Amino acid sequence: MMKTLTKNKLHYIFLLWFLLLTPALNAAVQEVDTTGTSGLVFEPVVKAPVLEHKAVKESVKSLDVAVNQTASQQKAKEPLSLGTIFLAGFLGGLAAILLPCIFPMLPLTVGFFTKRHTERRRGIIDAVIYGLSIILIYVGLGMLITIVFGADALNALATNGIFNFVFFVLLVVFAASFFGAFEIVLPNKWLNKAEENSDRKGFAGIFFMAATLALVSFSCTGPIIGTLLVEAATSGARLGPAMGMFGFSLALALPFVLFALFPSWLKGLPKSGGWLNSVKVCLGFLELALSLKFLSNVDLTYRWHILDREVFLVLWIVIAALAGLYLLGKLTFSHDSELKYISVPRLFMAIIVLSFSIYMIPGLWGAPLKSIAAFLPPQSGQDFDLYTPLLSGNSSITAVNETSVSQPQPRKYQDLFDKPLNLHPFFDYEEGITYAKKVNKPVLIDFTGHACVNCRKMEATVWPDNKVLSLIKNDYVLIQLYVDDKTELPANEQYISKFSNRRITTIGGLNSDIQATHFNTNSQPFYVLQNPVSEKELVTPKGADYDVDSYHDYLQSGLSVFNR
Repeated sequence: MMKTLTKNKLHYIFLLWFLLLTPALNAAVQEVDTTGTSGLVFEPVVKAPVLEHKAVKESVKSLDVAVNQTASQQKAKEPLSLGTIFLAGFLGGLAAILLPCIFPMLPLTVGFFTKRHTERRRGIIDAVIYGLSIILIYVGLGMLITIVFGADALNALATNGIFNFVFFVLLVVFAASFFGAFEIVLPNKWLNKAEENSDRKGFAGIFFMAATLALVSFSCTGPIIGTLLVEAATSGARLGPAMGMFGFSLALALPFVLFALFPSWLKGLPKSGGWLNSVKVCLGFLELALSLKFLSNVDLTYRWHILDREVFLVLWIVIAALAGLYLLGKLTFSHDSELKYISVPRLFMAIIVLSFSIYMIPGLWGAPLKSIAAFLPPQSGQDFDLYTPLLSGNSSITAVNETSVSQPQPRKYQDLFDKPLNLHPFFDYEEGITYAKKVNKPVLIDFTGHACVNCRKMEATVWPDNKVLSLIKNDYVLIQLYVDDKTELPANEQYISKFSNRRITTIGGLNSDIQATHFNTNSQPFYVLQNPVSEKELVTPKGADYDVDSYHDYLQSGLSVFNR
C-alpha cells in the first residue's frame, strides 16, 4: 500500500496544484482588464465632443498630468500581468505532462537520447536541444497568434459577443474531448511530414522530433493550449499569448531535460495506467466550468439575463459535485479503468472538490463568496438576495440632498444596467455631473465593464465594507460608465470621435471614448475622483485596489481635497 502511495504521490500533487491554483491565476491574468478598446488607437490627447464644457478648456494642463501619471502606472503593471500569464501557462504545462499522450513518452524519449550516443555528454546536449525546440515551437505559436490578429484585435475579443460565444463552445468541445467523447487530432500529413524530417542529423532532426511530439500529443494538449491562448489573448497584454506559451513549453520541456541529466529519476516515475485518464477527466470538468465565464460575458454584455448569478452558481455547484463523485469512483467514463479502491490522495482530492461545491451553496441566497467573486455575474442581478439588505444602513441611507434638489426622473439608462449594492448611480456622464453640481458633492467616476472580472471583484469584496460603502453612498455622486455596452445611441447622439476618428454609435463606445480621450487608458476598473464644477481630478485616478483600507483612504483623500 505504501509503495503504491509513493508512486502516485507525484501526479496527485501536480493535479492538486492545477485544480486549486488555476482559477486564481485566471483571475490574476486579467489584472488589467481592457474591456472597452474596440477600434481605439492611442494618439495624442484631443478634447472629446461629449465634454465641451468651459471648465474642460481650463483644465487641459491638469489632464495632461493625469495622463502621464496613469500611463506610468499602467506601464508598471505590465510585468506582473505577464508574470501571471507565464505562471498560468507553466501550471498548464505541468498538467499536460500528466496526460496519456505525453507521460508515457518521457522514458522512451529520454532513453533514446541517452542511448543514442556512447558519450553521455552528447545525449544530454541532444536532450537540451530537444527541450529548447519544444519551447521554440510553442512560443512561435503564441507569437503567430499576436502577429496574425494584432494586439488591438486580441483586446477587442474580450467583449466581442460572437467571439466570447465561440470561446464558450470551444471550451465545451475541449471538455467533451477530455471526457472521451472524441479526440482532437491534426491532419495526418502534418504528422507524416514531421516524422520524415525527424530522421535528419543534427539540430534539424531533433527539432522535427520535438515537432512530432507536439503534433502527436495535440489530442491531449490541444484543449489546454486552446484555453491558455484564449485567456492570454483576452488579457490585454500584448505579449500574453507568447508568454503563456513560454510558460507552458518550459514546463513541458523541463522533464525531458532533467531526466536526461539524471536518468536514475526515471525509476521513481509512477507506471502509466488508468490514473492518466483520470487527470484528463478532471481537467475536463475544469474546462467546462471555465467555459461558463465566457457565456456569462455574452449574457451580461447583451443583457439576456439567462445566466444570472444563481443560475451560474447552480451550474458550478453541479460540475464540482460531479467531479467529486468521479474522484470517489461513483461516476465513470468510457476510457476509465476499473477502480478497485479509492487511494488516500484521491479521497483527499474528492473532499476538497466536494467541499468547494458545498461552499458555493450559500451563494444561492446571496452570500458574497469573495474567493470566487471575480468569476460570478453581478450580485445585483440575483433574484433572491438575503445579503445586500443587511449591509450597513442599506435600507435607510439616502443621499442628503436627493429629495431637496430636483434630479432627473428617471435617470438616463437606469433600466439598462444593474445597480450594485442597491446604490443609485448615474450611467450618463453629463447627467451625473449636472446632478453633482446641484448637490455640491464630488464625483466618483467608475469606468467599468460587463465582462470586467476585476470590476466584479471590487464590487463584491471592497465596496461592501461599511466605511467604503458609506462614503460612496453619502459623500459622492457615483457615475458608472460601462465601456463595453452594445446599446446603440440615438442617431442624434452619434458622432465621429476626434480621438480615434471612428464613429461612436453605442453607449460603450461613448464611455470608452471619454476614458481614452481624457485619461489615455483603456483598463477597467478605473476610478476617477472629480470636482464637478471644474471637472478636475481631486487626486490621481487609480485602478483595482483590493485593500479595503487603501481604497477607503483613496476616497477619503479625494473628499478632503474637495472640502478644502
